[in-house]
Amino acid sequence: MIFPDRIFITGTDTGVGKTVVSAILTAGLDGFYWKPIQSGLEDTTDTEWIRENTGLPDSRFFSETYRLSLPLSPHASAIHDGVRIDLESFHVPEIPASQHLIIEGAGGVMAPLNERLLMTDLMKRLGAPVLLVARSSLGTINHTLLSLEQLRREGIEVTGVVVNGPRNQENSRAIEHYGRIRVLAEIEPIMDIDPQNLRILFLQYFGPVLSQ
Repeated sequence: MIFPDRIFITGTDTGVGKTVVSAILTAGLDGFYWKPIQSGLEDTTDTEWIRENTGLPDSRFFSETYRLSLPLSPHASAIHDGVRIDLESFHVPEIPASQHLIIEGAGGVMAPLNERLLMTDLMKRLGAPVLLVARSSLGTINHTLLSLEQLRREGIEVTGVVVNGPRNQENSRAIEHYGRIRVLAEIEPIMDIDPQNLRILFLQYFGPVLSQ
């Protein structure tokens, strides 16, 4: 398998590990990173966290199109800030040929952007294949299958699924079977996150996929 030049990281829900997966891919592919919508500015932003933990230079990171103050669904945080998220504002950053751009979404597949648009509309606007991040725990089969069904209904290309959390092979097998999709990696809890370890984790989890 060859990773697409541009890939959109989404999740079955918020807090499923999209940022960790994005960090592993950005470090392992020596790529570029873009978070189009950042909801929540009080703590470290996802871009700041990935820049710090990958050790990549500032030139590998693109500014968010929307920086929203509260850690809420994008539509709610935008309303609080008195702005309206507009699809026409998003433009995929240019990167050198044969490089990779990791695009991280906000929230889950159906997270609202405004009164009528959802995260799937942003995915279609950007046109990058999607990598779906799911939990390994109880309930993940239902959430993952529903997310896959919606992505396919919208005509969005799905590269595969990454399962994040304590290893659960039964859940991963069920996702592959019922979802008619490949689980590209099962990422277990990570104790140490730093540039060197992220590259090791990339080879550990995605190396077998790349060699096929």
